[in-house]
Amino acid sequence: MRKIIATLTISSLFLVSCGGDQKKQITDLPAIPVTINGKLDTNNSPFITASGKIEAENSANLSTRMMGYVTKLHVRVGQNVKSGQLLVSVNNTDLQAKKAQVDASITQAQAAYNNAKKDYDRFVNLFSQQSASQKELDDMTARYEMAKAGLEAAKQMRNEVMAQFSYSNITAPFSGVVTNTFIKEGDMANPGMPLVSVEGSGRLQVTAMVSESDITNIKNGMPVTINVKSINKQISGKVSEISLSAKNTGGQYLVKINLNQTDRSILSGMFVNVQFPIAKTAESTTKTSGVVLIPTSALVKQGQLNGVYTVGNGNTAILRWLKIGKTFGNQVEVLSGLTTDEAYIVSADGKLYNGAKISVK
Repeated sequence: MRKIIATLTISSLFLVSCGGDQKKQITDLPAIPVTINGKLDTNNSPFITASGKIEAENSANLSTRMMGYVTKLHVRVGQNVKSGQLLVSVNNTDLQAKKAQVDASITQAQAAYNNAKKDYDRFVNLFSQQSASQKELDDMTARYEMAKAGLEAAKQMRNEVMAQFSYSNITAPFSGVVTNTFIKEGDMANPGMPLVSVEGSGRLQVTAMVSESDITNIKNGMPVTINVKSINKQISGKVSEISLSAKNTGGQYLVKINLNQTDRSILSGMFVNVQFPIAKTAESTTKTSGVVLIPTSALVKQGQLNGVYTVGNGNTAILRWLKIGKTFGNQVEVLSGLTTDEAYIVSADGKLYNGAKISVK
């Protein structure tokens, strides 16, 4: 029995020692050899470029706060609408019944108030003539105030019901175009469920993703040049918003740009390249590009997200999320997030993770 205990003790010490060595190795792992495709950017070009997408400045998914059947869909996708125009009608039979009850309660409260006011006025005159006591006047005053409060409460109930009617008739919050309808006549509308999507047709903006090495060089109000890929057109714009966090954008920073001019050929959803007119002080991870094709084997998938490992500062692996398009054999088209000459990791002699040290073969 003593031999067994001694053996177990020695084994435990050996495991603890191994665990400590393993922890030490994890914190000081060697660089993972990788194979890349593309060229590492080591030059200093006169501008920084980033890919992005055109979006409407004003956009909204409209929903309702009440439950009911959709009785009428007044618009279709692509239709221009004006501010306040009726888009969707939801059945409001329940509200009509509630409104009738509230109107009846207002009539009742109004009658009680009128009667209490007459009695109150009468007792005020009697009290002034010393024909009524202070106690009688106080009781009549209390009755009058209660009737007055009851009438006010009934009126506020009517205001609440009338406010709910606005959610049975969904109207356009601004002038624009209908981009999507999520329901049809006869469907059940639930609170918070999108019914119609509307985008403002007046002003467009560009949402671009900028790498961590370039974001510090971009300032609000900076003029930029925007290349619209699909129509081969160049327009100008100005930086309006800069995000200071890349927590939810795959290591890239969100920059919004207002367009100085637009025409009918420029549509929401088009992909663009944005040129920021500054000299780079560090290695940029974005370049202007045309069609970008990468092998499907290089993709990293997490749920509905698709990404690829790029080479970051200090020879580290940086996971970048992509928007992908069509598949051509063993290659897939990248619509946003990567450009033609940009280096990305094709294969690695080990398991990659965000921030892992790498050595290019």
